[in-house]
Amino acid sequence: MIRRPSQSHIHGWLLLMPAAVFLIAFTYYPTIATLAKSFFSQGNAIKPSRFVGLENYEYLLTDEVFWKVVGNNIIYAATTIPISIGLAMVMALWVNGKLPFKSLARMSYFTPTILPMIAVANIWLFFYTPDIGLIDQVAGVFGISGHNWLGDPDTVLGCIIIITIWKEAGFFMIFYLAALQTLSPELEEAAKLEGAGRWYYFRRVIFPLLMPTTLFVLINAIINSFKLVDQLFILTKGGPDNSSSLLLYYIYEVAFSFLDQAYASTLTVVLLIALAVIAISQFVFLDKKVHYQ
Repeated sequence: MIRRPSQSHIHGWLLLMPAAVFLIAFTYYPTIATLAKSFFSQGNAIKPSRFVGLENYEYLLTDEVFWKVVGNNIIYAATTIPISIGLAMVMALWVNGKLPFKSLARMSYFTPTILPMIAVANIWLFFYTPDIGLIDQVAGVFGISGHNWLGDPDTVLGCIIIITIWKEAGFFMIFYLAALQTLSPELEEAAKLEGAGRWYYFRRVIFPLLMPTTLFVLINAIINSFKLVDQLFILTKGGPDNSSSLLLYYIYEVAFSFLDQAYASTLTVVLLIALAVIAISQFVFLDKKVHYQ
């Protein structure tokens, strides 16, 4: 039986409908609703919400906490992204070679990735707790006094950065490992015949061929650097004095602690625009330079 074109189109749309419903319900509608809410004030039972135009955005420009949080997020992203990606590449090269107990090494590197963020935060509390934590216990052996790692504005953000690198490097390693295993072994044999060393072979052959994977990992790393909430909620709650607060946690705090959903929507719109600009810029300026045909 031959189906008519109209029947085929209907069948195709019916197959797409479940995914389209979820996409509209959980992506497009929340985005549009958040954008619309950012132009209104926060209402309550006594004073209803009203249209205020760009007033929330004007307040954002003068919000000192917002700018401090943005600065924290820039430092956090600029540190975690290159170190996580570089470490992931090194680990992938290591476990892809002729290594004893290779499967055990891969599992060890990947294990932090599968742990829930809440569990990770509680594990690292064991390290960072003043005086009785593992770090201070080891330091005490050498006569070094204890330190409140999560209570010091100078060290708290660095502690969060270390946790993120520990958790994300193994996740990014999987992508690099998969990419390395698709490379033809003939490339390495040809390089050896030409007398190329390991560093030259990596710099001139492997690294350029891994650039598409690096672009993919880079985009994921940037998105991850702007969506950290769990660890901060357990470890520091953004303190002390917002020294460890990041943008998404600040949005959560404004929406659910201060109950100002209008201003939280404004902050969310700014975050979405920033991520969109970064992602589009990467594809426009880097995509053509990293694919080799």
